[in-house]
Parts: sequence; C-alpha cells; structure tokens
Amino acid sequence: MADIVLGTTARRGGARRHWARYRAGYLFVLPAFLLYAVFMIYPLVQSIYLSFTDWNGVEATKNFVGLANYRRLFGDALLRVSLGHTLIWVVVGTIGPLVIGLLLAVLLWRRPRGFTLFRTAFFMPQVLSSVVIAIVWGWIYNPVFGILNRGLDSVGLDGLSRGWLGDPSLALYAVLVAAIWAETGFVFVVFLAGLQNVSKDLLEAATVDGANAWQRFRNVTVPQLANVVNVVTALLLIGGFSVFDVVFAMTQGGPANATEVIATYTYKEAFTQNRIGYAATLSLVITVISLVASVAFIRLRERGES
Repeated sequence: MADIVLGTTARRGGARRHWARYRAGYLFVLPAFLLYAVFMIYPLVQSIYLSFTDWNGVEATKNFVGLANYRRLFGDALLRVSLGHTLIWVVVGTIGPLVIGLLLAVLLWRRPRGFTLFRTAFFMPQVLSSVVIAIVWGWIYNPVFGILNRGLDSVGLDGLSRGWLGDPSLALYAVLVAAIWAETGFVFVVFLAGLQNVSKDLLEAATVDGANAWQRFRNVTVPQLANVVNVVTALLLIGGFSVFDVVFAMTQGGPANATEVIATYTYKEAFTQNRIGYAATLSLVITVISLVASVAFIRLRERGES
C-alpha cells in the first residue's frame, strides 16, 4: 500500500513539475488548438457521424443506416466518373503548375530587366478570386464573342473554333487550363524564393567541370530545391483532390457530367438532392484519398533522398 501511495505521489509531483515547466507553451498553443478543434476536428467527427445516417438536411431526425452509404459507394457509377476526372485533375493540375512555375522562376532567377513587372504579372492571378478567374475564362471560351475563337478565326484556324466548355471531350481540359493559369503564380513565387538558397559556388564548380546548362539545372539546382518541391507538390495534390470553386463556377460539372469532380458531386448530393448522409460519406472519401496521396508522396520523396 505504501508503494502505491508513494508512486501516486511521485506521479502527481512529476505532473506538477511538467505543468510548471511547460505551462506558458500550453497557454500559447491553447487558442490555436481551440480554433482547430471547432473548425476542423468537430466538423470531421460530425461528418463521420452523418455518414452513418440517411439525414436529408431538413428533418430533425437522423435515422441510423449503418454502412449503407459506404456500400452504395461501390455501385455508384457517377462516383467512378467523378473520381476519374479528379485523378486527371490531380495529375495534370500538379505537373502543369510545377513545370511552368519552375521554368519561369529559373528564367527570372538572375533578375533581368523588367523583373518586378514580370513577377507581379505572373503572381497577379493568385490574388484574384476563383470566381473572378472562372468568369474571365468563361468569357475567353465563349463561342460567340470569346477572344480564343476570334483569335483562331483571325489566323485562318476557324475549323478549330468551338464551344470549349460545351464540348464533353474538351471541357475538363479547358477548365484545367484556367486553373493552371491561376496556380502557376503561387508556384512561381515559391520556387523563386527557393532559388535564392541555391549555392552559386556549386553552380560555378559545375560550370568549370564542363557541365552544360541542362546538367547544372538537373544535377545541381533541382536537388537543392527538393524540400520546396515536396511542399508545393503536397499543396497542389491536396488542392487537386478538393477542387470545387473553379469547376462549379465555370461548368457546374457539365456538360453531361464531363467536368464532374468529387467535390462538385458531393455538393450536388448535399444541397441539390438533399442526401446529406451520402454527401458526408463522399466528403470522407475526399479526405482519405487526399491524405493518403500526400503522405505517400512525402514518404516516397524521403525514401528517394535517403
């Protein structure tokens, strides 16, 4: 009995010392944790709960249906279509901004004449609202007065003119172009900042050893940007899996579900079909897929660097 009492007293004393030592840190972290709990943890728990119900968002009662919503996922043809479009978006929407942003950053790395103007112009789309970007590109693609079709007509390529957002085979890629244009500015600025930490001594040594521009870029510059590439790619992957605003503002998932992604499908299930329970299940699918993809990418990068 004495040993138990002594052990309990020792633990309490250790807890008091720990609290006295780290109290300030806990108090500083507490406000951020409360915000995270209210706006992240609670909605996630609520979504998990709703995914086991058939709630329609109107009635007060939420009938428990077990795994019915999860079983429905496997037979949902539109979910497979949406997932396919989302995967295309993730691949193209990640590689496109990465390549273009890195190329622009390297071109402006040496701060040529007009550097400030170019940097501002490239980053400007990132400042604009996604809805504004969607409206502007909708005007560009307009089959009647859009500058894209007018430009094609003016150079004798009128056979290529079409309703870009109304063609099921091209609509998804047309929206992707608008999204890549909007994201490239962010990637460009991040890479431009990362390039400031690239060792010029190593580049000069590679030049002395006879390495050409491509070899210096591939073997010296890119390896020193590995951490920047990891962060930017992870952000683009997460954004790709959860993309909604540009797609919904430009096409609302049409025509004929040609641009339907998981996020727009989830929105329609929740607020058009009033199937909140199934929409909550779809939202968890987005969450799980984006987390798994991001963690897998980071692990692969870490394994490749080790």
